[in-house]
Amino acid sequence: MNAASMQNLVSNQKDYFSKGATLPVSNRIAALKQLERTLKAHEQDIYDALFADLGKSETESYMCELGLVYSELSYMLRYTKKFSKNRRVSTPLAQAVSHSFVKPSPRGVTLIMSPWNYPLLLTLDPLIDALAAGNTAVIKPSAYAPATSHVLETVINEAFDPAHVCVISGGREENQWLLEQEFDYIFFTGSQAVGKEVLRHAAEHLTPVALELGGKSPCIVDRTANIALAARRIVFGKYLNCGQTCVAPDYICCDASIADALIDALKKEIQRQFGEKPLENTAYGHIINQKHFARLSHLLEQDPIAFGGNRDSQQLKIEPTLLYPCNWDSASMQDEIFGPLLPIIPYQSLEQTLQQINARPHPLALYIFSQDRATVDHIIEQCPFGGGCINDTIIHLATTQMGFGGVGASGMGAYHGKVGFDAFSHHKSIVDKKTFLDLPMRYQPYTSLAQKLIRLFLH
Repeated sequence: MNAASMQNLVSNQKDYFSKGATLPVSNRIAALKQLERTLKAHEQDIYDALFADLGKSETESYMCELGLVYSELSYMLRYTKKFSKNRRVSTPLAQAVSHSFVKPSPRGVTLIMSPWNYPLLLTLDPLIDALAAGNTAVIKPSAYAPATSHVLETVINEAFDPAHVCVISGGREENQWLLEQEFDYIFFTGSQAVGKEVLRHAAEHLTPVALELGGKSPCIVDRTANIALAARRIVFGKYLNCGQTCVAPDYICCDASIADALIDALKKEIQRQFGEKPLENTAYGHIINQKHFARLSHLLEQDPIAFGGNRDSQQLKIEPTLLYPCNWDSASMQDEIFGPLLPIIPYQSLEQTLQQINARPHPLALYIFSQDRATVDHIIEQCPFGGGCINDTIIHLATTQMGFGGVGASGMGAYHGKVGFDAFSHHKSIVDKKTFLDLPMRYQPYTSLAQKLIRLFLH
């Protein structure tokens, strides 16, 4: 597909949207149900594709991708009708004899650009929100996950008219051509570098965007933490999908007095969850490609390894690895790791640690392991971050009742559930003024009485 055909595709979607086909709530619900049926028909194809691209087991694929997609579908099927209704709001006295309401309206033709690390979930979750809100969508999955992209294309082609939803395959050239088109909304999930390009192109058309980016998400473990449970939950969150998760704990800051105990507990949990030989564990995934394997291998050669560190270049696998002791100048602390390497920085002063965290770009997530409520509240108050957990990792993104998104360098905008519906909607503010009474005070000529009444009504 070239630039001209993409322009034609977007034009067809604009025509489809302008005819009002996506406006009836019944049509939106029918589209969601059709997507659900088609996904169920291709479940095994999805599992095979995720294993081919990332080495994900069927259990992990359902728990972290397909199951969450079904959850978002169920939620939107239940609440789309409610979310689509006008919401009446209070009318000020100055606007007497009228009523005011907010009308959710679809944005129009949307572009959804998704990443390779959760290629199904991070494509279909925003699509579900877009469909529930009454939009059309052009989907551009990552070229780094070709098997999943192919299945997505099959599913979307079976479920939808291309004028409603379509998939564009390809790499950077296709991305460039797409970003030159004029959309009504762009939803991008990926790296900060590409996010800047998306924002730059969107500015040419004054197109609103949501950017779901990443960053170095800290995990703070204080001296009051339940060490064994903290280790278990950190290992789960960090090494899920072989560490290739945007909200994975990127590094640990732990009180120096419990550092040795925490490292021992982390070692035990790695062995417990992945076995004595993780590289031979078929349920443990692999790095997406040779480029990222080489990048992570280079980091392994620069920082001290406390545990793990073995790798298999043929399978593109790297063991769950602990890097210790690390500091803020360590090689692994300069950029988001996005792999199974976990730097551990011991601290003497929590306040100084918070200053170091806050001096860096705001993270997408932050995790706190502590049984001291005052400490927890202080960290949450002091640190800017997108979202997070207290005494757990990652699970906050699986809650449809809360929005998921970043702040500052980790993104803008949010989605999931009602927040996702709102992200793909424009909320029209409308006053419905009655005609049987018209207060004359706002019209010229202004009298002294009119001035007094205006002050009375508006004060």
